[in-house]
Amino acid sequence: EVQLVESGGGLVQTGGSLRLSCAASGQAFDNYAIGWFRQVPGKEREAVSCINTRDASTYYADFVKGRFTISSDNAKNTVSLQMSKLKPEDTAVYYCVPIRLTLYHEIGCEAPVDYRGKGTLVTVSS
Repeated sequence: EVQLVESGGGLVQTGGSLRLSCAASGQAFDNYAIGWFRQVPGKEREAVSCINTRDASTYYADFVKGRFTISSDNAKNTVSLQMSKLKPEDTAVYYCVPIRLTLYHEIGCEAPVDYRGKGTLVTVSS
């Protein structure tokens, strides 16, 4: 199974930018789509963006379209999430999640995957 480690979170002002990174180890990276999800206390985890590491096709939730960009570097087994024009409502713990491509093709970025890393905290101050 692939293992993922997130990094890059921090404190930023409204309108600022952050770049999150997700480093993978273990099984073949290109057998998976990688999704960025976020969660705030008391709320369900929500899908932010996903990338198919084989063909680089992407998905964005409506609330981040035009502000966030997901990318994959298969040589380095990393997926990045460039976040710009950040808003206070983007404050959350961000997790990257591996989604087997067979499941991703069937269900997409909302595929239920029982995987939880440590995450990285993003705090956007108003």
